[in-house]
Amino acid sequence: MGAEQDYRERALKLLPWICSRCAREFPASRLRELTVHHKDHDHTNNPTDGSNWELLCLYCHDNEHMRELEAAARGPDAGAREPARATHKPFAALDALLKGKR
Repeated sequence: MGAEQDYRERALKLLPWICSRCAREFPASRLRELTVHHKDHDHTNNPTDGSNWELLCLYCHDNEHMRELEAAARGPDAGAREPARATHKPFAALDALLKGKR
């Protein structure tokens, strides 16, 4: 049995069959839709008490990893800098146009 299968089986024995994000419950017949997510993102950190795991449904697990990829793409200081503000003013001359048509 591989390490991944081992910690998955342990997680399913320790944790309730509920997605930690969306709180959807899963019956035994649908456990394939639950994934074991490592809270610290280190797949080698598998404490026997399950403290580094949470069960996530496939959708929430994909969403979690997509957020990580987006954060990495923004760079390490993305939270510190403010996004650029829009400077274009599409309605700047609207008042003059409306007054001219009266």
